[in-house]
Amino acid sequence: MAVTESEADSTHRGTPAVHEGILRRQSARESAARTYARALPIVPVRARGLTIEGADGRRYLDCLSGAGALALGHNHPVVLEAIRKVLDSGAPLSVLDLATPVKDAFITELFRTLPAGFADGARVQFCGPAGTDAVEAALKLVRAATGRAGILAFTGAYHGMTAGALAASGGAPDLQVGRLPYPQDYRCPFGVGGPRGAELAARWTESVLDDPKSGVPRPAGMILEPVQGEGGVIPAPDDWLRRMRRITADRSIPLIADEVQTGVGRTGAFWAVDHSGITPDVMVLSKAIGGSLPLAVIVYRDELDVWQPGAHAGTFRGNQLAMAAGTATLAYVREHGLAERAATLGARMLTRLGELQNQFACVGDVRGRGLMIGVELVDPAGASVPEARGSEPDGWDSTTAPHPADPELAAAVQRECLDRGLIVELGGRHNSVVRLLPPLTISDEQASAVLDRLADAVTAADRDRQRTG
Repeated sequence: MAVTESEADSTHRGTPAVHEGILRRQSARESAARTYARALPIVPVRARGLTIEGADGRRYLDCLSGAGALALGHNHPVVLEAIRKVLDSGAPLSVLDLATPVKDAFITELFRTLPAGFADGARVQFCGPAGTDAVEAALKLVRAATGRAGILAFTGAYHGMTAGALAASGGAPDLQVGRLPYPQDYRCPFGVGGPRGAELAARWTESVLDDPKSGVPRPAGMILEPVQGEGGVIPAPDDWLRRMRRITADRSIPLIADEVQTGVGRTGAFWAVDHSGITPDVMVLSKAIGGSLPLAVIVYRDELDVWQPGAHAGTFRGNQLAMAAGTATLAYVREHGLAERAATLGARMLTRLGELQNQFACVGDVRGRGLMIGVELVDPAGASVPEARGSEPDGWDSTTAPHPADPELAAAVQRECLDRGLIVELGGRHNSVVRLLPPLTISDEQASAVLDRLADAVTAADRDRQRTG
């Protein structure tokens, strides 16, 4: 499908003709597997910080941030300068796994940020450019180190799109990985929530591991997200994480922390495991560590380093531009206290969203940690969850019981947000959670603008829902 002369002439001006033409060609030429493009029909041509400008001339506040990859937002000056230095130096851009000054600087900065004591006896493996490949590497590593095959993962998990990562994710089509309950307050699998729900989840894990008739042999490892992102922005309780660390350590089961989305200050600590004070055996890192460019690594205890040469490899694990951008990003977040800033601003945003929850019955829950925030939308006319199941646990308060998730309303809110120049993502078990992942550099004024536009979008979508019945 050729570009018309009129479209080509207007490319530099930012016009509806260019916008529509590019979207039309994308629909005709790209695969049916495309995702973000379906819900966000925009054509970005320029971006800086929180702001994207589309080919149609419209401006948007971007609270998707490359699915969390843009810790400093779009085209941050320190990232651009780091990339330019490599380009101007004449250094090779791709070096497989050879040692280079750029790689050495990246590893040094990365190790400076790791949980206390971890770097003293750690190894790093550079993987293919996506986080899912790092997950695959972590699973291969613990299997090689333990001589065992099984993996334990959690309900609601998301670890990537390759076969092994999908098998450990919540939407796995067949059972290849043992599944454990992930604690949450709003839709607690045990119907109680809070510390009691987390305690029951931990006891279930112990029972599965210690019962010789559980049907789950001792696994090669356990993989978890300190905050489930795609699962609906569900922070793991710190006490539960510490319990998982004790359970796995006592049974010589390597603990893998998937920090692909939660890392580099996103949750209000440099790494999300820092909130609980635990040190996992393996950390899976990607997204923000590349400073907006593709980069993925695993960091692990050197006792696990039993691999033979070539046991895990990849052509593009030597991306020098990504390493330089990543070094600049890691250092900037650390030196400017952006993790602490995310904790403070995120808490204020959650407080404001709590007011939205009090105002609208369709806002079932607001939750998150730092600048990883979720708003779950529900159908307030639907029966609460226990009534829908036909039984109510002891002490259940039907006035606060969760109503059914409302993915259609969430999609409507996303559309209304886009109409108001705000880009948000959806997630959660039923795709009913509006997710906010703004860059850590977002200002107070920009945060207020984001929340204003989101509130307007919820108001409009809820009004339309009530009008149409």
